[in-house]
Parts: sequence; structure tokens; C-alpha cells
Amino acid sequence: MPTLRIAQDEAADELLGRDPLALLIGMLLDQQFPMERAFGAPRLLADRLGVDTLSAEQLAAMDPEELVRVFQGPPALHRYPGSMAGRAQEVCRALVERYDGRVEELWADGCDGATLLKRLTGLPGFGAQKSRIFLALLGKQYGVTPSGWREAAGDYGTDGSRRSVADITGPESLAEVRAFKQEEKQAAKAAKQAPAG
Repeated sequence: MPTLRIAQDEAADELLGRDPLALLIGMLLDQQFPMERAFGAPRLLADRLGVDTLSAEQLAAMDPEELVRVFQGPPALHRYPGSMAGRAQEVCRALVERYDGRVEELWADGCDGATLLKRLTGLPGFGAQKSRIFLALLGKQYGVTPSGWREAAGDYGTDGSRRSVADITGPESLAEVRAFKQEEKQAAKAAKQAPAG
């Protein structure tokens, strides 16, 4: 079982390390929301549901309004609890329909990195970038290393990079990833403001 330090909270990180669904939901919620809170949310979700491990079947079958209430908290599991509850439920339904409700089935057949990336992008709420980051996270910290995973993950798969959640192993690397993201935002903003010539 991998030891993760993404949520910067022992109980939340412990769940992420042993429950691939918790990790997947954390990745889903890592959007317009602080990274540590996104990856801490699965622990809060499990606590509110009174379970030790999240179940795709349980979440897929829940009354949508009840799931929204669970996401609303307080504290809310995301900045947009209603839409993210719906998205989490869609992901769980897709997992139940295609992978027997088990995230591990995405890679259990020994597929290569490109195939795993394609499967990830086939999940609701997982675009190309989020899927590459999650693939890098699986490879760098979860022990899921199909052939070609680094290439499929693109720059996120680069050894020693500090680009994303895949590279966070503690407070220091979290600060480095934050700094990288700030530099990227500033560069994008400067490029937008540059006069066309």
C-alpha cells in the first residue's frame, strides 16, 4: 500500500493510499478548488457515509439529492458541491457499468500506458489533461506502471518534475508544484497581453 502525502492530512492520505476510488474521486474534485481539500474530500465523504472504504456501487445507487446534501456538508466537499456530486456519481456509474465498480480494473489486464490513458479519458469528468495527471500519479506514487506510462502521461510523467499532484510527496513538493503553477499562470497571462506583431 503506497504512502501518500497529497492531502497533507494523515487520515485522508491513508484512505487515498489504500482506496483507488478515493484517489480517483480526489482527482475528479481537483478543479477550481485547493488541491489538499480536493484530495481530503474522499475521507470526509467516507466519514459522512459511515464507511471505511468508498464503494462505486453505493455512490452510483444513491439518491442524487441525498448525495448533493452529503457533498454540501458543512464543510462542502467542493466549491461546487451540487455539480461535483453529480459528476462523482457519473464516474461511479461508469465504473459499475464498465469495470465491475473497481477502479483497479482500469489497469488490471496489463494494458499499456496509451490504453490506460484512453480508458481514463473515457470516464466522465476526465479530460485529456486530468487523465494524464492521474496516469502520472498512478505511475509515480501508486505502483501502476504499465509499459509506456511516462510517454502517455506526457510532461506530467517526467521524472523529478514538479508540475502536478503526481509530484506531491509532502509540504515542500506541494510548495514547489504551487510555484510552478503560478509561473504557468503568469506566463499565460503575459502571452495574452502581448501585442500581436
